[in-house]
Amino acid sequence: MVAAARPLITPWLDPMLGSRAAAEDAVICRFVFNSECHALPPGFDWTVNPSRDEEWLILLHKFYYAGALGSAFAESGDVRYRDTWVRLARSWMNSVPLDFLPADVAGRRIQNWIFAHQYFGEIDGFHTELVASLQAQSQWLRANLTPARNHRTLELLALFLMAVAFPELPESAELLDFTRHELTANLETDFRPDGVHVEQSTDYHHIVLRNALIARRTAVDNGIGMPEGFDLALRRALRFATHIHRPDGTIPSLSDGDSGGFLDLVAEGAELFGDEEARYVASAGRKGRAPISRLSAFPDGGYYVLRSGWGDRDARWLVFDCGPLGEGNHGHLDLLSFEMYAYGRPLIVDPGRYTYDESGDVNWRVRFRGTAFHNTVSVDGLQQTRYEFHKRKFKIRGPEPRYQVLDGGEDHVRGQAISDMYDAVHEREIRLIDGRWFQITDTLTSPSEHTYDLYFHLSRDANGRTWCRCDGRQIEVSSPNLKMVIASSHSLETSIESGWISPSYGIKHASPVVRVRARGRSVRFETQLIPEKTS
Repeated sequence: MVAAARPLITPWLDPMLGSRAAAEDAVICRFVFNSECHALPPGFDWTVNPSRDEEWLILLHKFYYAGALGSAFAESGDVRYRDTWVRLARSWMNSVPLDFLPADVAGRRIQNWIFAHQYFGEIDGFHTELVASLQAQSQWLRANLTPARNHRTLELLALFLMAVAFPELPESAELLDFTRHELTANLETDFRPDGVHVEQSTDYHHIVLRNALIARRTAVDNGIGMPEGFDLALRRALRFATHIHRPDGTIPSLSDGDSGGFLDLVAEGAELFGDEEARYVASAGRKGRAPISRLSAFPDGGYYVLRSGWGDRDARWLVFDCGPLGEGNHGHLDLLSFEMYAYGRPLIVDPGRYTYDESGDVNWRVRFRGTAFHNTVSVDGLQQTRYEFHKRKFKIRGPEPRYQVLDGGEDHVRGQAISDMYDAVHEREIRLIDGRWFQITDTLTSPSEHTYDLYFHLSRDANGRTWCRCDGRQIEVSSPNLKMVIASSHSLETSIESGWISPSYGIKHASPVVRVRARGRSVRFETQLIPEKTS
């Protein structure tokens, strides 16, 4: 008698949390999350957080290291990895209530346990125990699914993988049908008609895209059909992913998230759908066909990408934000902000998120999310909407600023922002001149007098290497690979201030901020951003 083939599920390992180093650390009960390391004692209490940041404990319970242990065991056969997996999983099963942390944590844990199971197979004396726990966790998760957005996507993926991995369970057939259709419905609402994720985070966009691609790959590998709307939503999301990558293959960290690279997802999407433009971007121009337009417009999400050309790492590139704040709690107060890249590196950057933790003497979460931490204009030092402490944390409490794109073309885009926090109207026009440099015109119009602060956050390479000269109505700034000339009909004050940028969660680097101030009713700033190939 021939044994039935096991379902085919390809594990996905986080590059850091699923690394061989993470497996070695787990063996000795040492865990590094968000650049914060804690060595836990034998028999530690899973409900006690050694960190003041709740995200640390959440990552412990998500079990990314389970896949790392499985991969290390598959490569080496070293039983230490198997024994550690059994010990940690069994300890969690025997001591942690199913509802200890939110549903998305259960979703990630279920995924990572299934990935580990793909590596380890059926372990004598543990397999029945493992499946029973996964079954209980999945039943709890289904009863407590997040209503919408990225958490729901990953939770549904966990249930989908559960149905595929264990078809012998009595609920699996119905669960498979439920998750196929619910994943499709969630992707259709998660991604706007232009493909931008509704939370307005470039990082979370790709996290959701990865989850969707894992589901799609698993479906293909196991002969499972997905509803038509699934691929339609996936292709829209893939187009945004293709165009939002900088020429060096990384993404800007707009709103919450990190600045990594996701060209592997673009490449997978290119193969799945035969998308020649995605293949061109994923292969850095070695394969496929370059997109025709140098302006990539995503009007529903409000992101506009200007570039001097395709396939050139030295290309001049800029992304402009003239869109919604975003659903959920990941959007930043950054209307009309931008990020600029040239000659192989970002020169004016979005600082990122740094942390979700709001404890300590400085509320870094509020600072990184605020208007002054973006490359736009603040009015009288105010945020673009009410952002106030409510119960446990700061939350958006006022209406979103209103926005519209007034004009656009191959080499330019012009947008407008109107806030209920003040009576000034901000218009910003960005032009790519001769494919070499950018002209930015900011016009602030108001019936009353205000103080306007224009901010430019430079890269960490510019720290200690930036200087400026001001003669009252014109400012010249010099930093590595970038010359800036800022002029106005009003008297200007300028300063190079200490700022921060965060390439990944929990890490921040000092970087300079150019702040230009003018006071008046209606003020106009004219800025030339001239990238230079050498410092």
